[in-house]
Amino acid sequence: MKMNVHGKGIKIFSGSSNPGMAREIAHHIGVPLGVMKVGRFSDGEVSLSIGEVVRGSDVYIIQSTCMPVNDNLVELLVIIDAMKRASAGQITAVIPYFGYARQDRKAKARDPISAKLVANVLTVAGADRVLTMDLHTPQIQGFFDIPMDHLLGAGALAEYYAKKQIDPERLVAVSPDAGSANRTRYFAEHLNIAIAIGDKRRTVQDDCEIIGMIGDVKDKICVIFDDVIDTGGTIIKTAEVLMELGAAEVSAACTHGVFSGNAVAKLQNSCLTEVVFLDTIPLSEENKAAAPKLTQLSISKLFADAIDRIFNDKSLSVLFQNQHMRGAHFAR
Repeated sequence: MKMNVHGKGIKIFSGSSNPGMAREIAHHIGVPLGVMKVGRFSDGEVSLSIGEVVRGSDVYIIQSTCMPVNDNLVELLVIIDAMKRASAGQITAVIPYFGYARQDRKAKARDPISAKLVANVLTVAGADRVLTMDLHTPQIQGFFDIPMDHLLGAGALAEYYAKKQIDPERLVAVSPDAGSANRTRYFAEHLNIAIAIGDKRRTVQDDCEIIGMIGDVKDKICVIFDDVIDTGGTIIKTAEVLMELGAAEVSAACTHGVFSGNAVAKLQNSCLTEVVFLDTIPLSEENKAAAPKLTQLSISKLFADAIDRIFNDKSLSVLFQNQHMRGAHFAR
């Protein structure tokens, strides 16, 4: 990518949560990764040293607020504050995975709305803009009083399945519940395939149960689509129901592979043939080796394109036109 650099220029810095993705973004943009040392003091506080001048520059900080969520969030806040005090021209927090996004409303009395709190503290710390991908609910964009650019991962995931050249008549996109139906429909439209929707209920123990499926899945190749796979429970139970209903094969696709607890082992031992996800959260080498069913795709090119357009004051809407034909490459 040839960056049209103006003024004081662009600088890309990486927090400690996803340095591999930050390096790829910087490579696509054509600039070196900024010099910055992030560590911890003996009591666990964030230690930070910026090793180059940022005065007047457009600074982009790459940091997913994934596990350990609170450590990575505080680290991002400290980096933003340091950049602000070093007189950076504009500071954009690039948060490929936005932690706390699932706490976007009061589910019961006296619950916090933590997604709003995170939006507030990012703004107070000094962020001028936020760039993220596939928020759990798009309404979180309204929690911010600064510009928020929201990318979508469905196109990149659809491109991966398009390359498999599966007969569209046999392929079905499956939403695990009604709440995910809209994002599943968007994924299905890229591939011009039908969708099915699961009927998910919560048990007294706050576990999930799939009690039915709306749509024809018999003898179909099913792709369960969601924004996040966390414990894997919902995805695995949906896959089991699909197989009981006569599906020929079931895989899963999501933007964010959180994989908390023993999720990786559960997914590997499930009836799923493959679990495809983007690199908004890094996958450890240990999990790569332990779970050959996992396929991680790089989405750094799409983020680099977005940063390029933000820096050069261009519209981002072009990134959503035929997005399934751009933005992903299969490095893993």
